[in-house]
Amino acid sequence: MRVGLYGGSFNPAHEGHAHVAETAKRRLRLDRVIWLVSPQNPLKARHETADLSDRMIGAAALATGPGMIVSNVETRLGSAYTIDTIRALKQRFPGVKFVWIMGADSLASFHRWRGWTQIIREVPVAVVSRPWISLKSRFSPAALRFARYRRRPSEASLLADMTPPAWIFLFGRFNFQSSTALRERLKRLRP
Repeated sequence: MRVGLYGGSFNPAHEGHAHVAETAKRRLRLDRVIWLVSPQNPLKARHETADLSDRMIGAAALATGPGMIVSNVETRLGSAYTIDTIRALKQRFPGVKFVWIMGADSLASFHRWRGWTQIIREVPVAVVSRPWISLKSRFSPAALRFARYRRRPSEASLLADMTPPAWIFLFGRFNFQSSTALRERLKRLRP
């Protein structure tokens, strides 16, 4: 089985998230994409993060296609960091070929994640283009450090079978929704 792991705060979930998940599922020929709703992103303020149950509901409303699963497994594992989640899932499901999925906005800050170099050595990584950041993200510290392991877009369907480190940047149509913009809009609407 080929499974994409798509982690995030989803604070709130929006069509851009669905676009990343659907693009990765189709282009990588994945059987499933699991939306890993983070209990709390260590790089974001707790007071700015909605309750996990609200974020799960929001993600579930968007992850409606075949093979899309929304999970709170990080909460159940007690995992605060992606590297720990990936290692736990690989240990529990040794026959599954996992791929980490992220938007280009995440690649731009990937070098700030705990264990980021280990993540890319644990599982292949797929990065889906996002507006305003795609060019900058391709010159991020992570992209530059692992440049020789970058695969061509024509190899997307083979990524799950590749031995890490291996990563790919998938270009496609842009979806301009962003969680940051949605949160700002909600702040302006509150009395």
